[in-house]
Amino acid sequence: MKKQEAIKLIEFLKKRYPDATCSLDFTNPFELVVAVMLSAQCTDERVNKTTPELFARCKTVQDFADIDISELENLIHPCGFYKNKAKNIKLCAKQVLEKFDGKVPNTMEELTSLAGVGRKSANVILLEVFGIAEGIAVDTHAKRISNLIGLSKQKEPEKIEQDLIKLFPKEYLKDINHIFVWHGRNTCVARNPHCDNCVVNSLCQFYNAKNK
Repeated sequence: MKKQEAIKLIEFLKKRYPDATCSLDFTNPFELVVAVMLSAQCTDERVNKTTPELFARCKTVQDFADIDISELENLIHPCGFYKNKAKNIKLCAKQVLEKFDGKVPNTMEELTSLAGVGRKSANVILLEVFGIAEGIAVDTHAKRISNLIGLSKQKEPEKIEQDLIKLFPKEYLKDINHIFVWHGRNTCVARNPHCDNCVVNSLCQFYNAKNK
């Protein structure tokens, strides 16, 4: 896809989903760090049902560092992979306290140095907490849409992200992940995408190939 087509694609989707925002609930930076960790292989809806009790129990980064691992595992159990997630949350809290004076850092390098925080998570945190659109968080929706539409032939999230960064002007980066998540949930769903009702089907490689 050419740059002008890519811009047209995003403009169409922005009009289709004007209210597209981050779906995770949080009230401070570290709560988002935790919510993003919990969202791995779990729906945002499930995370948002789980975090109120967790955030009521752990109000500060210190609370997350101090909580008994078994209690933490029990609180986050509904989100799956709770043992590994609990271990990462506690270690991450300790790292934030020891290395960053209790404050969530605001660079990609520093964020990805934290336990449980990869590039995708760091992109979300940078954008939602600090308003920094350095890259694009390539989740399952962004990956599927990028491959189907023809924005990238890559399968690895980081390679897809690099293709998208090359394709889209920097001012669009802040919108892309939110829009792709909403489009992936509402129209370009994993099973039987609603192609006939898609506002960007004229630009979609998958749709046009299917209807030749």
